[in-house]
Amino acid sequence: MNDKQKEVMLIAQEECAEVIQAISKVFRFGMDDVHPTTNKSNKDSLEEEVGDLMCMLELMQEHGIVNSINVLNANVRKRNKLKKWSSIFNNEPEVIN
Repeated sequence: MNDKQKEVMLIAQEECAEVIQAISKVFRFGMDDVHPTTNKSNKDSLEEEVGDLMCMLELMQEHGIVNSINVLNANVRKRNKLKKWSSIFNNEPEVIN
């Protein structure tokens, strides 16, 4: 692993933590609660942090840290598991990969 890959992974790790924190604030205070110093709602903060994380996940693919086909296959497998074991998807058929 080279230095750029390490930096991408480090920043991705930090963004994961920031998404966790943003989700926690939504659960504690609600989506519409506004932070007094930033004047941003928890939803706004969550969207910003998810966007930052998505950028880092794309950079992980671009820098060869993860393989985009393997990531896509894992995405499909996870969706199928959720369709089977969660109530997120109501009676939607599994995706054939």
